[in-house]
Amino acid sequence: MTQLDSAGNAIHVFLWLPDNWNGRFQGVGGAGFLCGPLYAELANGVVAGYATAATDCGSEDPTGSFALNKDGTLNTALIDDFAYTGIHDMTVDGKALTEDYYGSGPRYAYFNGCSTGGREGLMEAQRFPTDYDGIVSAAPAINWTKFIPAEIWPELVMLQSNDFLPSCKEAAFTDAVTVACGGVDGVIQDPGSCHWNPYDLVGTVTPCGTITATDAAVVEKIWDGPRSTSGQRLWYGLEPGASFAGLAGTSTSSNGTTTGVPFPIAVAWLGTWVQQNPNWDWHTLTYAEFDQLFQRSQDEFSSTIATDNPDLSQFRDHGGKIVIWHGLADQLIFPQGTINYYQRVQAAMGGPERTDSFARLFLAPGAQHCASAAGPAPGTPYAYPAVAMPLQNVVNWVEHGQAPDSILAVKIDPQTNIVTESRILCPYPETARYDGYGNPNLATSYRCSGRLGSGGWGDSGYIRDQAKR
Repeated sequence: MTQLDSAGNAIHVFLWLPDNWNGRFQGVGGAGFLCGPLYAELANGVVAGYATAATDCGSEDPTGSFALNKDGTLNTALIDDFAYTGIHDMTVDGKALTEDYYGSGPRYAYFNGCSTGGREGLMEAQRFPTDYDGIVSAAPAINWTKFIPAEIWPELVMLQSNDFLPSCKEAAFTDAVTVACGGVDGVIQDPGSCHWNPYDLVGTVTPCGTITATDAAVVEKIWDGPRSTSGQRLWYGLEPGASFAGLAGTSTSSNGTTTGVPFPIAVAWLGTWVQQNPNWDWHTLTYAEFDQLFQRSQDEFSSTIATDNPDLSQFRDHGGKIVIWHGLADQLIFPQGTINYYQRVQAAMGGPERTDSFARLFLAPGAQHCASAAGPAPGTPYAYPAVAMPLQNVVNWVEHGQAPDSILAVKIDPQTNIVTESRILCPYPETARYDGYGNPNLATSYRCSGRLGSGGWGDSGYIRDQAKR
């Protein structure tokens, strides 16, 4: 179906309808600058019996260039479509068409997404609280106007240090911190309690050179996260153990020269969106300019796309339920930002117990962005959907009052599609602990009996201070 937005842009809505409808509607989201559609999500929804909808929000350009008109000004209509109106309109129209087709409307409506899709789910809860009864928000791209600028920080650190680390040096730091802070399964369960010093690796010989003190300083600043020129912390850094490849990417030529390969979304955001300059050269970026752009990002776009409002009272009062999960080794979206948001939701909603009655956060040690890595991950609409789907946890919560005390995470052999490892994920701030005698590769050998370390990890205090600037 094609509809027109307020400026006459064509918005395409995709609605897939199963023969054996289960009476439920499912909205699915996108990734990066794509509002959707991800066809695997549509297919998985239909196979499970859902009337399933997605939308392109007026653009299928993954570069984000839709933010500018031909004259270089901001295309506010398409920006709004991507930020919030497109998914809402898709939901309203999708439900209506579902009713027209089947002769009755959906009994329940659910939203399911990861990354941008995760942000879209929480956007619905914040802006359109009656659209959905239940939401799965995985690795949500919330706090957009802060975390996207922060994604270029690792490249800026290497640029200003004149030290772009070759991939094998980056791997050496990742391997060393995992050995120092990981458990018997090689997974860092609690990155907030990991205090390994990257300078311990200085002098280590790797295939791409000896680790230097400058290398260690670069890694230390990347893990620490972005700071202003006055030393004020702006946002979070990569977790120890997360791959550097996503945000600290480099390329080494045949002559041994290593250059930076920044995450394209971060470059497009700061260039095309914030500065309205699609030809911006990130190599000219300084710490002082980063400080300014970080603030401009918030000043100009927070009201549109930040998606960080902790007041979910209308969604709660509607009877809505939310499961949020995030991998603690996410190489693209900083999990501390999700923890920070959830802490602020707890504060706004009357404390942990009241928040747990409708919204729960689950953290996946060792899981990367929307998928398993060293550690297992819950299923997403496009990764292991039939094995471990948090959506079913939300359905059980909404329709049967069964709040999830844990959710299942798995690792899959890509050749055989067989589960090779499973874990339970526990509601924040709990964490799973091995029972000491069962098979360590089975979820049944774990209990929610531990708690994540404190010490300010994920603390929302300095982020509140940022809002006062």
